Amino acid sequence: MRLFEACIAGMLFAVLLSGEELTDKITRYGVTWTFDKIVPCGQFVNGDYYVLGPVTVTDITPKPENGRNGSALNPPPNADKSGYDSRLETGRYDPAMRAALPVKMKPGDMLVSSVSAAVVGEIQNWLKKTASHSPIKSYSVLTCLAAAPPQDAFRPSYADGYSKEQKLYLAKDLKRELLPRLAYGKNIFKVEKGKLSLKELEDRFIRTWLDILFFEYDTPVEYMPGYPAETARAVGIATLALMTDLQSEEKEKLLLGVVQYGIDLWGLVRAGYPGWPGFGGHGNARKWPIIFAGMLLGDEAMSSPDKKYPNVKFGEDMQTMYGDCWTGAKVMYAGHLGKDGEKYKKGWGLYEDLQPKDWPVAAGDSSGFGKGTYIGENYRRCCTSHVWVGEALAARIMHAEKNWQHDAFFDYVDRWMTEDDTAFIKIIKEQTGQDYSADWQRQKQAWDPFIMEMWSKYRHNLPK
Repeated sequence: MRLFEACIAGMLFAVLLSGEELTDKITRYGVTWTFDKIVPCGQFVNGDYYVLGPVTVTDITPKPENGRNGSALNPPPNADKSGYDSRLETGRYDPAMRAALPVKMKPGDMLVSSVSAAVVGEIQNWLKKTASHSPIKSYSVLTCLAAAPPQDAFRPSYADGYSKEQKLYLAKDLKRELLPRLAYGKNIFKVEKGKLSLKELEDRFIRTWLDILFFEYDTPVEYMPGYPAETARAVGIATLALMTDLQSEEKEKLLLGVVQYGIDLWGLVRAGYPGWPGFGGHGNARKWPIIFAGMLLGDEAMSSPDKKYPNVKFGEDMQTMYGDCWTGAKVMYAGHLGKDGEKYKKGWGLYEDLQPKDWPVAAGDSSGFGKGTYIGENYRRCCTSHVWVGEALAARIMHAEKNWQHDAFFDYVDRWMTEDDTAFIKIIKEQTGQDYSADWQRQKQAWDPFIMEMWSKYRHNLPK
């Protein structure tokens, strides 16, 4: 008996020395996981928890019941279905994807647990003050490991449990010297209809930005944008903020959050996710976080995702191309679904190679969406071009054009920010009757004043 007690004491002492704690339950952002026994646990550098396994989760609160508060064990990279909440729109809910208690976790497993909103639409989308159609408030991730990681390890991507290629990145490896210190001098960033503090940015980015289900039907609306036009704005603002002359210590939490987002997206790509294709504004903002994180972590494949995964789709690339534009420009917006969109729906592909009078009127989808409109020009102005400015500028500042591997994107953003569209809007109205002079975004503008300020100061004054 004394020998047994001594062995137990020795094990506990070893656990405490390695930095883990012993517990039978863990709580993270409103989710509590309860285990069938005392287990060693610790935290990654972003604050998310791991347990040393195998372990069994016997209870989760809030209760996963009545189609709410669902969890997924090793969520697959499925862009069409989700099992977290039965209120998902357009038939996207699949109860077979829910993890049922008890959940047995072995090393390498990832458990993603959600907190459902009491009422759909009760929380407005961040940066776009409209009601969200997602029924999910937040997500928390629990990781099972065989051994304790270094204390500065990032959480593996939530897709690594599915791919069985769990990869640990370390904060000590971040090449912080790649981030310039551009004169700005304050941690309040002007955005449309208000200001955004550094604290709000870091508090949002440090959470789990689950980004699997296309069209954002299950976005965690408590902290993540509900539409990728706003995701692009947020990513542009955050990465540019990290390049200002604020003290490094002030920016560290935001840096960790943005890099973790890139790691999560890269994990999806490695797990076989098809990507985020051009579909109006829905394909925005995922490529730059991957490249940004890859450059800072020194991961060559991650920093140039097209090299290893040339078939993964990104909206910015599908929707920009070289060619003779009707305005005289040599780079064009390629259409709502990209240049091949006409194969799928009339009016949803390339159109800027034609005079406005020849633009095809769009056929609607199965719900009638887009029918009878010039959907390409509408989305060129409402939800893509002006939100790309921040991420394009941030990539240029880090000289990441070669990593991006699609020069048309950068040249198109330059066109958007330099081409005077006054005469062209008049021609469009004369030829089609469509008036883009008001209630639409105009060229030479980014959505947010902070982005405009940084563009004016640094687009033609890039650090060496």
